[in-house]
Amino acid sequence: MGDSKTVRDGSNGNHITRVLFCGPHFPASQNYTREYLVDHPYILIDDVPLDDVPDVIGKYDICVVKNKLFTADILSQAKQMKIIMQYGVGLEGVDIDAAMRLGIKVARIPGDLTGNAASCAEMAIYLMLGLLRKQTEMAVAVKQKKLGEPVGETLLGKTVLLLGYGNIGIDLAKRLRPFGVKIIATKRGWSLKNGGSSKTDASGTNHEMVDEKGGHDEIYQLANKADIVVCCLSLNKETAGIVNEQFISSMKKGSLLVNIARGGLLDYEAVKRNLESGQLGGLGMDVAWTEPFNPDDPILKFRNVILTPHVAGVTEHSYRSMSKVVGDVALQLHTGAPFTVIEFVN
Repeated sequence: MGDSKTVRDGSNGNHITRVLFCGPHFPASQNYTREYLVDHPYILIDDVPLDDVPDVIGKYDICVVKNKLFTADILSQAKQMKIIMQYGVGLEGVDIDAAMRLGIKVARIPGDLTGNAASCAEMAIYLMLGLLRKQTEMAVAVKQKKLGEPVGETLLGKTVLLLGYGNIGIDLAKRLRPFGVKIIATKRGWSLKNGGSSKTDASGTNHEMVDEKGGHDEIYQLANKADIVVCCLSLNKETAGIVNEQFISSMKKGSLLVNIARGGLLDYEAVKRNLESGQLGGLGMDVAWTEPFNPDDPILKFRNVILTPHVAGVTEHSYRSMSKVVGDVALQLHTGAPFTVIEFVN
C-alpha cells in the first residue's frame, strides 16, 4: 500500500488523490503509472489483492478495475469514488447503471490513441501465424532433432473474418492486407444487402481494407467463407457465447479460430467438442473463459491450440501510453481541470 501521509502541493492545499489498482495481475499498469507520477507525491497509487478491494475502496478517488468484478454492492462502498477506469476498453465487469446512480463516472481508454489496438492486432497475427505454421509441432520437432517438418500453411490466399470492426478490427485489417488475404468483417448496423464493398459507412469511417462486410445477423453466412475467424468483439449480453455450436458448424471444416477479445465470446463446450471432431482446425486465444486459465484444462492438450496469458495489449508502447492517460486523469481530478483523452460510458 502507498504512504498515507498528507503531502502539500502548491495548487490544492493538503488534499491527496488516491488511485486504486485492483489485484496483482497486469502489474505493469500500476508500475508504469507510479513512474509517470513520480514527481507528483500528492497522487498516491495503491494496488491491493482482489479480495481486499471491498474493504478499502471507500477511501479512493479513482479505481482501475483490471479484472475485478464491480457489483452494485461493491460500488455502494466507494463513498468518495469519482472515476472508475480500465486499462483498455473492457468494462463488462462493471455495473455501469449502479455507478451512474451513485454519481461515479465510468471510462475506458480509447485503444486507437494509445497503441493498445495496434498491439492487439499484432497479437492476432502472431496467433494466426503460429497456428498456420504449427508452432507446437515445430517445438516438438526441435526437441526431436528433426528438420523440414511440420509442413505449415501460408497466410497468403486465406480469407479472414473479423468478428467486430472497432479500433482493433480496423488496425488488424490494415496489417493483414499486405499478407495477401481477403478480409471480411462484421459490425452492428452493417448489412450484406446494403454494405457489400462500400468504402465508408454513415459516419464516414474508412473501410477500404474490407473486401466484404455484413451485420451480426449474417455471421453464419460469412463464417462459411472464412479460413480464419478472429474475435474482436466487445463482450456484452448480445455477444456472450456468440461463437457457439451453430457458428462453428457454419465454419469451413478445419478452419482456424483466434480470440483476442474476451473469453466469454466463445462457448467452451462447443469449442472443445469441435476441436475433438476436427471441425476446428486450430484455436489461438489470448483470453480465456476463466482467468488465470487452468494449465491442466483439457483444451490445452490439443496440439493445435495456442494460449497466451492475456498479453495482447501488454506492450511497452501501449502500457506507457495508457499509464500517461491514467496519470493525467488523476492530475486533472486533483486540480479540477477538465478531463481529456478518456471516453466516458455513462
